[in-house]
Amino acid sequence: MIEILVLHSLMQKSSTMYSIKKSIETVFAAFVTPSFGAVQPALKRLEAGGFITSGKLMSEGGKLSIYYTITKKGKDEFVRLLLDDMSQNPSQFFLLARLKLVMAEYLSKDEKKRLFFIIKSLAMKFKNQANERRDLGGFYYNIVLDNISCEYANLITTVEGLEKDNARNS
Repeated sequence: MIEILVLHSLMQKSSTMYSIKKSIETVFAAFVTPSFGAVQPALKRLEAGGFITSGKLMSEGGKLSIYYTITKKGKDEFVRLLLDDMSQNPSQFFLLARLKLVMAEYLSKDEKKRLFFIIKSLAMKFKNQANERRDLGGFYYNIVLDNISCEYANLITTVEGLEKDNARNS
């Protein structure tokens, strides 16, 4: 997941590791706040894969800094990661689905359609699973399952709105 966040940041502009972390925090603070200990290895993996390049430049403050730039291969990898299979773990799915929906603006109309289908299908599956388990626990268990079911319903409604917008705007 950190790789997609780093690539998203670099889609905006070339940046230092510090700026990448701050960009991720600014845009995605409601979802996730990565540490430098997560960003740095991701940068190394992405550079080793040829998805980004780095070079030393003088920063605005007059300090020699390493700047990272996304490559054409990195832009393709970003799209691939957006369209990659979603987690079958419901809690991981929720976070990743939301992140991918926020980043969907970088996809073509057909790619968005595919992403929306993937997310909506899994959200419906997880919602049905939650509803099927209603009688397995007590009052508190059922209250929490009701909340989870509502969250999936809200996600499905959001995706349906994005689907309509995607069909209208292309």
